[in-house]
Amino acid sequence: MIRILLADDEHLIRGAVAALLGLQPDLEVVVEVGRGDEVVEAVKRHDPDVAVLDIDMPGADGLTVAERLRDDANARCAVCILTSLGRPGYLRRAMAAGVQGFVAKDASAEELAAAVRKVHAGGRYLDAELAATAMAAGDNPLTERERDVLRLTGKGIDTARIARTLHLSEGTVRNYLSGAMAKLGESNRLGAVRAAETMGWI
Repeated sequence: MIRILLADDEHLIRGAVAALLGLQPDLEVVVEVGRGDEVVEAVKRHDPDVAVLDIDMPGADGLTVAERLRDDANARCAVCILTSLGRPGYLRRAMAAGVQGFVAKDASAEELAAAVRKVHAGGRYLDAELAATAMAAGDNPLTERERDVLRLTGKGIDTARIARTLHLSEGTVRNYLSGAMAKLGESNRLGAVRAAETMGWI
């Protein structure tokens, strides 16, 4: 029996996915959580074989959770990302985080079950359309600092506070913003934030 942790903040969707997976004779959902910041503790408590994570959750997004599980020596579970957001940067970040499965939310129950079985067996399962989109989009052109600055800008934080938060000068923050805007072909910082979010680069 493959033991599954299911994390999704949408209660109805989580319940439906759990019910569908539970119909499979070799799969068992042993724990459900609705927040990303609850996953690591739930993994420690229930020791699932596979964690199926939504990307967009409160507390911590699915990719951040996947990175935490990758870095946790006691977390032995494979990770499968379930998403309705086909942003190309997400797949690349998921691969870097050691995610073995990447499945669209509109996939059939049979496809998700097949993904769970494959990652549990040590393989990879990538939605073909999401993979093709990610390949076509190319690599993320933003540096880590540019991504940090854009994330904070997207939260409505002003340049002075960003500088304090990242221990940079205000001029350096403005330089990072200008560089990101140029790379993304945007004339203002909010346009750069939206473009980077659309691509899944921040």
